Amino acid sequence: MGNRLSKIATRTGDAGMTGLGDGSRVEKDHLRVCAMGDVDELNSEIGVLMTESIPEAISEEFHALFFQVQHDLFDLGGELCIPNYTLLKPEQVAQLDIWLEKYNATLPPLTEFILPGGSRAAAQAHVCRTVCRRAERSIVRLGREEPLYDSPRQYVNRLSDLLFVLARVLNRAAGGDDVLWKHEKKEAK
Repeated sequence: MGNRLSKIATRTGDAGMTGLGDGSRVEKDHLRVCAMGDVDELNSEIGVLMTESIPEAISEEFHALFFQVQHDLFDLGGELCIPNYTLLKPEQVAQLDIWLEKYNATLPPLTEFILPGGSRAAAQAHVCRTVCRRAERSIVRLGREEPLYDSPRQYVNRLSDLLFVLARVLNRAAGGDDVLWKHEKKEAK
């Protein structure tokens, strides 16, 4: 990487343009830049999640999982930054499927919708999930305008599901349970 990051304030974006990884320049509100920003925000929110108190029984494995996800998201951001380039591998998507199956198997079936909440860590996992869904929408929108590989879209779709499952696991590990949506059921007339 050399000294390429030694100068942070370059002033090259002052006019509302930014550079992509291939050297091209686009508007800062270009769909590609918006998708990159949403992925970057998700990575930051996962960093916040990693600072939360995670129950000791799962702390080490969850920190390793989140650390791997952060690296994957950096790959995803890099792929989005360079048109017609691939960094995210199908194996990274497959790993999410493995984690989904593993952690979902530990949970009781859902009988009602879940509200974001419970422990702070679980609530933050839900924040990560919603930011992930926004990143997914941005990637889908970009894919309608420009060619994209399948892995970025697949990765954020699986990751949002995994974050939902992990929020449920975090609540249980903290001694709590899902926060269920309570609604009035209308009687049929």
